[in-house]
Amino acid sequence: MPAIPVPRFDEFYRHGELTRLLQDYAEAAPQLVQLRSIGRSHEGREIWLVIVTNAATGADEDKPALWIDGNIHAAELTAGTACLYFLHQLVAGHGEDREATQLLDTRAVYICPRLNPDGAELALADRPRHIRSSTRPYPWDEDPVEGLTVQDVDGDGRVLSMRIPDPHGPYKKHPDEPRLMVPRAPGEFGGEYYRVMPEGMLTNWDGLRLEVNKDREGLDLNRNFPSYWRQEFEQPGAGPYPTSEPEVRAMVDFVVRHPNIGAAVSFHTHSGVILRPMGTQSDDDMTPEDLWIYKRLSDLGARLTGYPAVSIFHEFKYHPKQTITGTQDWIYEHLGALFWTVEIWAPNKEAGITDYAWIEWYRDHPVEDDLKLLKWSDEQCAGQAHVDWQPFMHPQLGAVEIGGWDKMNFWRNPPPWLREREAARFPGWLKTLALALPRLEVLRTEVRALGPETWRVRFAVANAGYLPSYVSRRALERKTVRGTVFEIHLPAGATLVGGAPRIVAGHLEGHAPQSSLLAFLPRREITGERAVAEWIVKAPVGTRIALAARADRAGAVRTEATLD
Repeated sequence: MPAIPVPRFDEFYRHGELTRLLQDYAEAAPQLVQLRSIGRSHEGREIWLVIVTNAATGADEDKPALWIDGNIHAAELTAGTACLYFLHQLVAGHGEDREATQLLDTRAVYICPRLNPDGAELALADRPRHIRSSTRPYPWDEDPVEGLTVQDVDGDGRVLSMRIPDPHGPYKKHPDEPRLMVPRAPGEFGGEYYRVMPEGMLTNWDGLRLEVNKDREGLDLNRNFPSYWRQEFEQPGAGPYPTSEPEVRAMVDFVVRHPNIGAAVSFHTHSGVILRPMGTQSDDDMTPEDLWIYKRLSDLGARLTGYPAVSIFHEFKYHPKQTITGTQDWIYEHLGALFWTVEIWAPNKEAGITDYAWIEWYRDHPVEDDLKLLKWSDEQCAGQAHVDWQPFMHPQLGAVEIGGWDKMNFWRNPPPWLREREAARFPGWLKTLALALPRLEVLRTEVRALGPETWRVRFAVANAGYLPSYVSRRALERKTVRGTVFEIHLPAGATLVGGAPRIVAGHLEGHAPQSSLLAFLPRREITGERAVAEWIVKAPVGTRIALAARADRAGAVRTEATLD
């Protein structure tokens, strides 16, 4: 059997290379890895899903499961690297690492390392373009008739910025560091000023007015999910209707068909932060029990990853008067499974800028921060994070200079030598989340003779997990989960004289403490993690009957009982 492959974490894989890598995992560890296509992208590429579990201890559908995805946004390529890193830690760690072994023996992990293969392929092209998500033209399939289209003009494989001297320009060179463009001060005049714009080509320029064209591919796949979907005028890029895009539809179909998924993490870039729901409402409006468990598991994530954990609604809005919806709303607010978005990588933090507030920093920050970043580029990135301005004869604009921040390779993604370091932050937390999921276990089977060939059969199960079988109160409110389902299967010659062949019992609590031992009132349900079903069966001595129990998010168990 071939050896387990070791990915190159300092490189981003093109689709063909990624496909071969995942196939190599499935071939090297068939007992742990299944590779499945859950659909095809707009351009026809397979959307690969890796199912990771120990098949010797049961099928993935019978185990509680964690969903992991990455690269729903085209240029956020490190998201896929984090998925591959976690995959490798699980497969290589089974039998060696205690947590990885327990996880794969008792749970399943579904990993979709590249949910948007078309957009990633465009970002990795020889002359890349950095669109938001899918390559499908939207909302109109037409070329621009005027304006600036962002692209690599000088053919160096990067999309940077262009600067042009202009007395009305809003930027100027920093007095001590002329490479750095800084805002012109209020009321300032009489200096040397510039217009700074993305690198690109112009169509029908009149020599006066200039606008940057929206990408022809205007979709944002993270806005195409079913819950809280809104039209283009409210939420740009959402598509013509919910799940209109094949990439999103593939994920939604799979998750709906797998109710064993109790938690999910979606990797994005960048900001260096863990984001928790809700996206549409404040913490004050959130179900308190869910908020408490979210804070507990998010704080754990912060400790294990080094990334702060914050609320989307309170601390990560693109605009203070707007809300954004996406995967987190569908997974948690609609289905009631737990969900986090991880924004990998914070270049400003790398440069020693510690006092910054995510989105607000990009609106405005002190020029001292830019100087720290420039120093970081020079000393840690060989001057490549901020590219020195070089003269270029632009076909339409004439003499310009091209340079500035390389946002694709140093902002949206870490430089190659830091990618593995960032990806390595997450397996500890992800393993903990998976091991916290509810898990159904057989507690006891009892057979008692009631008379000639008449028997009482009792079947007891328990939730061995930290989280309750329903995972969140939101799931109960939305009625997306049902209680523990017991079934009895009788052979020929046996009849059921008491009880139903299928019994739906209550939900099972987990071992997460609901309150401190110093609380005023003790917990009422001391054994809330247990459920029992009972039947009366008429059958000859020695008859074997099959018993099964299932809880949507806690998995399934099966056993047999002998009537004697």
